[in-house]
Amino acid sequence: METTPLSGPKALGAFLRTQRENTPPALLGMPVTARRRTRGLRREEVAQLSGISTTWYTWIEQGRDITVSAQTLSNIATALKMKPAERHYLFRLALQNDPLDEPVPLVEEAVLAAVNQVSGPCYLLDLTWNMLAWNPQAQALFSGWLDKDAQPNMMRFMFLHPLAQQLVLDWETRASRIVAELRADAMHYPHDEALNLFVEQMTQESASFRGFWQRQQVIAREGGERLFQHEQQGRVAYRQVSWQLASNRTLKMIMLLPEATD
Repeated sequence: METTPLSGPKALGAFLRTQRENTPPALLGMPVTARRRTRGLRREEVAQLSGISTTWYTWIEQGRDITVSAQTLSNIATALKMKPAERHYLFRLALQNDPLDEPVPLVEEAVLAAVNQVSGPCYLLDLTWNMLAWNPQAQALFSGWLDKDAQPNMMRFMFLHPLAQQLVLDWETRASRIVAELRADAMHYPHDEALNLFVEQMTQESASFRGFWQRQQVIAREGGERLFQHEQQGRVAYRQVSWQLASNRTLKMIMLLPEATD
């Protein structure tokens, strides 16, 4: 298997190790005793639950260049109670197709209707979170950055611009989440030079980014409430809706629909 910073046996092993260590035995109905020293599950426990030998599972975690079947990966994902985004990420790392893949769900009519109703901030991001286009409402929301940066990048803003932690409420949660989203998106383009370089640069330039990246978390892009403390507008709340272009999945459009604040 070809290796890059975003794929290959080592990346697969590191992800599985993190998932195993973060899976509490109680989640699987296993008794927790005072004698237990291992954080999370033991390798032999995952191997037994997955129907493979401890040696084989250990080799996978060690990042050895071996061929792991899709069914074995499926069994491991089930044993570790992986969430859909984590499971998808696992199979992307291994360059395998998930045997349990489900059809893409239909888009809700309410979401489709929102396209013609957006009056709040809206902007377009590429694979490395460069801001390709934005409307006046977005520029007003991110005033002090978006109106001054000649080549604005949302990820760099969040981790390297002093305004970010003042503007974005619950900054740590949001920052952690967008790094997990970047890791999930990256698996579609593990050999993209620009993407690999971007991750390397961010890791070097921001200790916070580096810490979040090392958590090996993957999260699917989702909507939800977004809160800001704006210097002129005060506390403002939005409902985020994200779209990925069917013709170019490297592009994503973010729309912030105004919501009433308490």
